[in-house]
Amino acid sequence: MNTLKYLNQYSKELQAQVLTLIETNKLTDHIRKQYPMPHQVNNDKILREFTLELKNRYLRKSDPLSKVVYDNKIHVVNNALGLHSYASRVQGSKLKSKNEIRISSAFKRAPEAFLKMIVVHELAHLKEKDHNKAFYKLCCHMLPNYHQLEFDMRLYLTHIEFIGEIYPSGDQEC
Repeated sequence: MNTLKYLNQYSKELQAQVLTLIETNKLTDHIRKQYPMPHQVNNDKILREFTLELKNRYLRKSDPLSKVVYDNKIHVVNNALGLHSYASRVQGSKLKSKNEIRISSAFKRAPEAFLKMIVVHELAHLKEKDHNKAFYKLCCHMLPNYHQLEFDMRLYLTHIEFIGEIYPSGDQEC
């Protein structure tokens, strides 16, 4: 029986190591050692600025974003951390398109590195629609440690599922 749904594509040995961290109450310290604090990107306006900064740095010539928001309707249990949507509409004689990025509200209290990894993932969909080799190459171009951050973020989600929040509300420093 596999109880680590966020890590089910990783080896049984690695999953056993994570279960040991949970059973010995060491997973919290393991995560907090690398990621001591949650980010300060706590509303849609700041999230949009955060996202546009990354987009302008790496994907300046890509289509514009019409909306960037936190979304309470995205449930992490469905393996969606964020969503990129693309809608085309005819307005008069022109074809207009809208690109939206929605990030699960579950990441409002996550470390900045995890938020950045999710935003990079969603931005990569501006160029590559599928999760193929070119997609992950673009993710790694924008964030060289992308794969490590994805794994660490999965540990974070596992922590929330088994133990609870890592960063209580009063934990942020100024």
